[in-house]
Amino acid sequence: MSFTITHKDKHTKARIGILKTKSGDIETPFFMPVATKATAKYINSKKLQEITPAIISNAFLLSLRPGVEIIRRFKGIKKFMNYKGITFTDSGGFQMYSDYLYITSNEKGVYFRNPISGEKIFMTSGENMKLQQDINADVAMCLDSMPIYKNSKEEIKKAVELTINWAEKCKKEHDRLQENIMKNKKQLLFCISQGGIYKDLREYCIKELAKLNFDGYAIGGIALPEALYGKEMEKAKKLEQQSIKIHKKFSPENKPCYLMGEGNPIWLLEAIALGVDCFDSRYPTQSARRGTIFTKNGKIKILNKKYEYDKTPIDKKCDCFTCKNYSRTYVRFLLRENEPVGKELASYHNLYFMKWLIEEAKKHIKKNTFIEFLEKMKKTYK
Repeated sequence: MSFTITHKDKHTKARIGILKTKSGDIETPFFMPVATKATAKYINSKKLQEITPAIISNAFLLSLRPGVEIIRRFKGIKKFMNYKGITFTDSGGFQMYSDYLYITSNEKGVYFRNPISGEKIFMTSGENMKLQQDINADVAMCLDSMPIYKNSKEEIKKAVELTINWAEKCKKEHDRLQENIMKNKKQLLFCISQGGIYKDLREYCIKELAKLNFDGYAIGGIALPEALYGKEMEKAKKLEQQSIKIHKKFSPENKPCYLMGEGNPIWLLEAIALGVDCFDSRYPTQSARRGTIFTKNGKIKILNKKYEYDKTPIDKKCDCFTCKNYSRTYVRFLLRENEPVGKELASYHNLYFMKWLIEEAKKHIKKNTFIEFLEKMKKTYK
C-alpha cells in the first residue's frame, strides 16, 4: 500500500496521510508549485527545496526541450534540476486546453503542435507512459482528455470516454514497464477524472476509473474559476466543491485525492475539509508576479500607492527570506519596474505562505480544530 491515513479530523473530512514514493515518504496534505519546464518561474531548485516537499512538471513539454535523452543521461528529472523532493509529471493532457498546442485526438492518442518547430506530433497513451518513466518522476499522471469548459455536454461526454479509454491503456502499459522494477523503486501512477460541470458525467468517470486500482485519483478540469465564471466566484466554488464530493464518494477512500490546479488559499482549505490530499497550482506565483501577495492577515495589492512609503515587511509575522530582508516599498518598486528580482522575492514569499498554510492545516487536523482554523482564515480573506 503506497498511502496510509494517519489522522482524521473529527468534525470534517480533513485527513493526514503518508504517501510512499521511490524517493521517500511525503505527508499529506501538500501543495506543489508548478515547475513546468523543470523550474518554477523565478524560483530556482535550491529555493524550491526550502519551501516545498514536491513539484509537478510537464512531461510533454520536457520531451520537446531539452528532450528525454538529456534528462535520461542525468538519470531523471531530480538530478537534472538538482531537486531532492518528490516529483510529479503531468502527461500533457492540460495542453489540450490550448488552441495553439492541441490539434485533435482519438482513442489511439493526441495530435499536438510542436510550439518550437510547428510540426505535428502524435503521442499515444502508451508512449506517454514510456516518456514519464524515462523522465523518472516519482509519480506519473495518466493521459487525459481535458474538455474546454464551454463545450457541449455531448462533447464533454466524448472527452470522458477518451479519458477512461486512455486510463485503461496507461495502466496496462505502466504496469508492463514497471513489472521488472523492485517494489520500492516503482513509479506511482495517478489517474485524472473529468466531466466538466456535469454531475452525472463526473460520477460516471470516477466510477469507471475506480475499477482500475490506480495509486491515486486526481480531479481535473474544475479548478479554473476565472475561465468558468469570471466574477461569479461563489458559483465557481460551489461547482468545485460539488465535483470534489462526487469524486470522494466514488473513489477509493484508501487512495490519495489530488485536486489539480487549486492554489487559492481559502478554496484549498475548503477542499482539505472535504478530504482532498494534494494540490498544485501556478496561482500563488502568478499572483505574486502581478502584485497580489498572501499574508496571514489577508491579501495585499502591493502595487497600490499606499505601499509606496511602507518600510514594513510584506508580513510582519512571516520569517521568509523576503520578509526578513526587504520592505513592501522595495518589493513594490521592483515589481513596478518589472525587475526579475521583484518577481522572485514576491513569488518566494507566496510559496512560503503556502507552506505555512499547509503546516497550520495539519496542526489543526491533529488537534481536531481544523474547522476553527478554516473559519478564521475565511474571515481574514473576506
